[in-house]
Amino acid sequence: MRKRPITTLFMLQSLDGKISSGNNDTLDADKDFCKIDGVKEGLNQYYEIEQTTDFYSLNTGRVMAKIGVNNKKEYHEKVHVRFIIIDNKPHLNENGIDYLCHWVEKLILVTTNKNHIANTLKEKYDNLDIMYYDKLDLKVMLEDIYKKYDAQRVTIQSGGNLNGLFLRNNLFDYIHIVIAPLLVGGKDVSTLIDGEAISFPNQLNKLKALELIECNKLENSYIELKYKVI
Repeated sequence: MRKRPITTLFMLQSLDGKISSGNNDTLDADKDFCKIDGVKEGLNQYYEIEQTTDFYSLNTGRVMAKIGVNNKKEYHEKVHVRFIIIDNKPHLNENGIDYLCHWVEKLILVTTNKNHIANTLKEKYDNLDIMYYDKLDLKVMLEDIYKKYDAQRVTIQSGGNLNGLFLRNNLFDYIHIVIAPLLVGGKDVSTLIDGEAISFPNQLNKLKALELIECNKLENSYIELKYKVI
């Protein structure tokens, strides 16, 4: 049996479990929480904690597009991190890939899209790798990343639907959450775990119990929670 990295879901959420400020891609926690009185004052703590997460960070092209990488004019300061970005549609354009390649040590782009724009850029960036799959199996993808890059640990910061797939495939080892003092509301606003719900009692094994490892009261009414998935 092939091994995979130890995974940690690390997210910022509101008290009611929302990881976005609204129900469309023009609204985003990173862009909007910093504008809200009573929330913006302690938001920097989340980003400080984020700096201590794993060398490998997994996200999606959609999330990257939401935070504006496709339209960035100036490069971010280079960081000692490797990004694993799942992007099938694609959501990333040529400028977004250029920005990410200048931002991180290595960009590992995972896609099922044979015509992804990244294919035309492979020769331009020596830190761009593309992992293509006919059909994406998250377990196989993690095993391949472990085998190819010796990735021992991966921090996952993806959207609610992909988080739901990781959950249903039993691919979370730890959960690390920073809770902002905020209520967002809205049944169609993305939450920490979205995706397909269970419908029958015999599916209860798809739910995952957690063991609390650490609970920290931060400044400005923020809370940090760390769990192990049982």
